[in-house]
Amino acid sequence: MHSVSISMPSSPIKVHLQVTNGVLFRNHDGTVFNNDIANSYATSTTAGIVQANGHSQLIPEGSSLDGAAASGLFPNLPELPPRNPRIERLDDKRFDSFRTWSGKLEKKLSHLFGKPQETGPEDHTVQNVELETLSVDRYFDALEGPELDILRASEDILLPEDKQWPFLLRYPISSFGICLGISSQAIMWKNLATSASTKFLHVSLDVNLIMWCISVALVAIVSFIYMLKGIFYFEAVRREYYHPIRINFFFAPWIALLFLAIGVPPSLAQNLHAALWYILMAPIFFLELKIYGQWMSGGQRRLSKVANPSNHLSIVGNFVGALLGASMGLREGPIFFFAVGLAHYIVLFVTLYQRLPTNETLPKELHPVFFLFVAAPSVASMAWTNIQGSFDYGSRIAYFIALFLYLSLAVRVNFFRGFRFSLSWWAYTFPMTGAALATIKYSNEVPNTLTKSLSTILSAIATLTVTSLLVTTILHAVVLRDLFPNDIAIAISDKTDKRPKITWKRFLRRTGSSERDIENILKFVVSDSNNIDASPMPPSSIPKAVDNSAQ
Repeated sequence: MHSVSISMPSSPIKVHLQVTNGVLFRNHDGTVFNNDIANSYATSTTAGIVQANGHSQLIPEGSSLDGAAASGLFPNLPELPPRNPRIERLDDKRFDSFRTWSGKLEKKLSHLFGKPQETGPEDHTVQNVELETLSVDRYFDALEGPELDILRASEDILLPEDKQWPFLLRYPISSFGICLGISSQAIMWKNLATSASTKFLHVSLDVNLIMWCISVALVAIVSFIYMLKGIFYFEAVRREYYHPIRINFFFAPWIALLFLAIGVPPSLAQNLHAALWYILMAPIFFLELKIYGQWMSGGQRRLSKVANPSNHLSIVGNFVGALLGASMGLREGPIFFFAVGLAHYIVLFVTLYQRLPTNETLPKELHPVFFLFVAAPSVASMAWTNIQGSFDYGSRIAYFIALFLYLSLAVRVNFFRGFRFSLSWWAYTFPMTGAALATIKYSNEVPNTLTKSLSTILSAIATLTVTSLLVTTILHAVVLRDLFPNDIAIAISDKTDKRPKITWKRFLRRTGSSERDIENILKFVVSDSNNIDASPMPPSSIPKAVDNSAQ
């Protein structure tokens, strides 16, 4: 057994170490030492001589105080307080790169009281990470999968993979999908209680009041938790915002607030002020300017590359806003957002429907997200009804599209089996409720047994789905505690290839070739990206070809 020397700096703790139990270790003979005092030790020249003073102690390699105490060698040893994994996660310095303060407050206080600051290589690493801003290209280089949430085998992450991260780091923006499902239920029960075609159900408005209060509490809780994430781990929120897929979920909080405004119980407010509509639609408008502009301008964020069913969230907000604005008596604003939503929905629908060869198929865990196809046309039919004042042909066209998509997904039972529960399951609830609401509106216009039965059935299915998912979500979050796994997508490293790219033309010019020879060679070169100027440096055999062609 070899000995390892550990040097300790002088500090006031030295006195405490001399008084209390010191470092415990053993030599080759198994003799146990407490600092420089031996329980049974004969003076000899063995290699087990141990020195113990305030500055240097020799501790045999592999020895451990915890291990010795556990084996029963030291019955009089005072018990150490148990370790708390949650406290250890908070104290782990590897999470500092995502913390908002990152120890800056402690450094300022230390500087204020004149305490010298100790810097190490870990501190410099954290500071470098904080200064870097990830580009969209980096997300596509480091992640894979249709949701860009799977780390490539050749990539590393900034946070530890072998332990569970703090809760706020694991809390995703997609949690607002729960708010969409519950708050849409408040609207549905309000329509069931007030619509003429569903009077036979004798639904009380008290159900709407209860669901609305639950929705308000849920939106407040989810928003508060995510605000805490923004306060303490702002880097994680920023990375979600720049994520080409996650950015769509930033519409969800504002859509949930629009749902709360639409489903407000009549006993609380009959008419809402028009200023509320402008306040809620302003964030949606600015988010759309960013996202829709990226879809049109191309680049790595072009729609053909980032197209995903979650993109419907950026479309639905237009129709929900038009629905609320028209119910308030507004005219031009709702028509504006309806037109914007309709134009981009057509483009998104075609892109997702044909599934370009460059796009990957969704994994089984994300199959419920396909129900988002139903959301936009369902809400659009109701929005146009409020704008026009009747369920005319435009509303019916949108409703029939939504109904057909709903049925085409509902009959594929095996399409939604055999995968583990996740937050993506909440994609069932909001579109199902939207289809039920549109059916209630349609049954008011076309009242007969079929439409009334269909509205009742769809409402029951939506309610049962929301109830079962709410219970399952609580079970996984509170009991099983596996609802929020480590969010790999926000922890990718910022490493990039710093080597300068040498294009074909630049490389051939370095060989001394003439322009004519360059053009002849480029005719026989096939680039992977179909762009000769952007191709990487050719292999070393090219100069020989240049010389031969020159001869």
